[in-house]
Amino acid sequence: MGYWLAKPGETRAKSFLKRFDPRFWTVNFPRPIMAAVTSTAPDALLVTAVFYKSNDLAGLIWESEDRLDHPLLAYETALDYRGCTVSFRWQSAGIMPLDAVNGPTLTIEGRDPAGHPRSWYVRLWNYATGSSSDAIISLDFDSLTGGFSLPGEADPVFAGDVDRMFISLVPPAYTGVDAPLAAPAEGWVTISQILCDGPASTILVGDVIVPAHGLSMATGFDDSYNQTPARLLRGMLQLGYRGTINHYVGMSHYFRLQPALGGLYVSLSEGALNQPCRVWHADFARRCKMLDYELILSLSYELFDVHCYNDWKQRAYNGESAATGYVPPSTLLSPAHSGAMGYLQSVARAFVQIAVDASLAPRFQVGEPWWWVMPDKRICLYDDAARVAFGANPPEIISVAGPKTAAQKALLDSAGAILAASTAALVAAVRLDHPTTQSLLLPYLPTVLDEASPELNRANVPTGWSFPAFDLLQLEDYDWVTTGNRGASKRGVALAEARLGYPPSKQHYFAGFVLSPNDSAQWALIDAAADVGRKRGVAATFIWAQPQVNRDGYVHFDEGDSHVQPFDDVQFPLEIGRSASVTPGFSTTIITTASGHEQRNVDWASGRLRFDAGPGVRSDADLQKLVAFFRARRGAARGFRFRDPYDYSSNGMAGAVTASDQLLGIGDGIRTEFPLIKKYGEGEDAEQRRITRPVAGTVLVSRGGMLATGGWTLLERGTLSFTAPPGNEVQVRAGFQFDVPVRFAEDILSINAVQFLAGDVPSVPLIEVRED
Repeated sequence: MGYWLAKPGETRAKSFLKRFDPRFWTVNFPRPIMAAVTSTAPDALLVTAVFYKSNDLAGLIWESEDRLDHPLLAYETALDYRGCTVSFRWQSAGIMPLDAVNGPTLTIEGRDPAGHPRSWYVRLWNYATGSSSDAIISLDFDSLTGGFSLPGEADPVFAGDVDRMFISLVPPAYTGVDAPLAAPAEGWVTISQILCDGPASTILVGDVIVPAHGLSMATGFDDSYNQTPARLLRGMLQLGYRGTINHYVGMSHYFRLQPALGGLYVSLSEGALNQPCRVWHADFARRCKMLDYELILSLSYELFDVHCYNDWKQRAYNGESAATGYVPPSTLLSPAHSGAMGYLQSVARAFVQIAVDASLAPRFQVGEPWWWVMPDKRICLYDDAARVAFGANPPEIISVAGPKTAAQKALLDSAGAILAASTAALVAAVRLDHPTTQSLLLPYLPTVLDEASPELNRANVPTGWSFPAFDLLQLEDYDWVTTGNRGASKRGVALAEARLGYPPSKQHYFAGFVLSPNDSAQWALIDAAADVGRKRGVAATFIWAQPQVNRDGYVHFDEGDSHVQPFDDVQFPLEIGRSASVTPGFSTTIITTASGHEQRNVDWASGRLRFDAGPGVRSDADLQKLVAFFRARRGAARGFRFRDPYDYSSNGMAGAVTASDQLLGIGDGIRTEFPLIKKYGEGEDAEQRRITRPVAGTVLVSRGGMLATGGWTLLERGTLSFTAPPGNEVQVRAGFQFDVPVRFAEDILSINAVQFLAGDVPSVPLIEVRED
């Protein structure tokens, strides 16, 4: 497998897009509003919204710059709207009408001809023909004017430098005052018959199609509620993701709210889901079916804190509520609270019904159910409902780390039983409606199988989850993956399999994700982890998640036939290679300016070696051996090991190996894997060469200056893996002999027998293969 991080502007495959294409509009709003946009036809979109306060305002947005799509699929940034007209039919209900004082207004944000930031406010009613709720609106950007009353308040728009534009949507009872409405107000707008014309009406859009590669996509509503389902699915399809989509329904945008206790709290009145959420997911499910995707709907025990009833929340021993620390702030629902669990059951049934209505097979995931553990290792087992279930006065667990007393173990076992019963009841509730629902469970291994807290699995990986309690077990471990801790990942999977009994064929694996754009280098680790998951034989491997894939430009592709091994781990005949000539090479771009000065750009971080093994062929026996080796490698098709006669040791070029030869890294108490490297030179300018083919039996390792005779293994591609991570500031060093991965430079081996007998040396060019 392979990957690439595409940058903006790197796409070569492009097509044309009409401005104001319904798929590419978005919505935005402050809480507690909820709104969603769906594309209903090639020239139409639907906005649904629910308002709770008399100053609520939502925006329907068109951006001049595509900030959401993958770089290979984004539309071009085009700020100049001059020479462009657009017309559309406006229909609405439950929204302030077009002719009202606070009716729908098109806000245009950009700059005036002098480049100064400006905003213009275009009252749509001034350009409408028809009624206040059903009208044709026509806008000519060459003669567009802001202002409420025209011509007296005319404010001519400069359309040559526009960043974005949005249409404001407010409830009919809007006053601008921060006060609750008498009741939640639902509204909708359809914009249809969109016609954009003129010389500036068409822009370029990326249209790359990546071949299907066998990986699946994970996404979530809280990350994508503001976009159309058509836009999201276009991205997944054209980036090669097929099979199944794992869709987390979120924790902060799906619910209905009702006034209570001086605030707004989640409600089952008139259904579990708000209207925008229902409309959005119905469109999403319908399009999944149309594109032949299967859909897993995922629901967690997490809920937006401000709208969660206090007695539903998990709590620490001192009464402090479970708080994830995420933004927006969320809390965890207590598995012991019947009201909280009953609420989740209603939500799950509503979402699965949407999938079934779209003719999709019902598939439901219980996502990351756990008793929350605070950053200081306090576990939240002590809400009132849990205390009653445990027997009024459960023992305090100050920290889940380390050994536990018999009473504390019993408490953790009881907590695990309650958690398992709650997840079973959640699946059973869904199956009341749809008995064939496939059930899936997603635990997050770095938390629930924390090696520093060996007894925590009693509560958070209960044996009540053992196979076949669920149809499929889904595993994710991205904290281990993104820190390069492959040892912990391997141990975590083994422990989960041993405890719960799901074979790989009954598992899914989630690789990722990259939290910050500054950490995009982690995609190399994620891509490698996905490869490991697939090789384990799991039923599906997911990349988590789509917003990060788009943000960082991650592209996955399969590198040819997976049954063909491009490298044979065999040694080129040493007796022939000892006389080889060596040519190190770099790639440097040199630009000479008109003044004669040079600008030199180094294209490669490390040199690439070329060898000519011809001088080592000195007899018929050598020649026969070379021909046989060449044919076995299929010419240049397959790589192999080659011993550089001048540089094969970590100690100088050919010195005796010691355990302190090369500094591989500094321990941090978390990292367990350290790739072998060899440095050439000193300081920041030193070349750092990745060693992927160490010689077996020659590797010596030291930790903190002490020889490490055990506690580590050598993984493929020359990576040390420690059983326990080296501590903070501990130097990890190693010494080793190594070979160079090479291939024949050509598919033809030209040897003239007459010339060879006359003493001419054949040319046998070899070239180094990059494996890092």
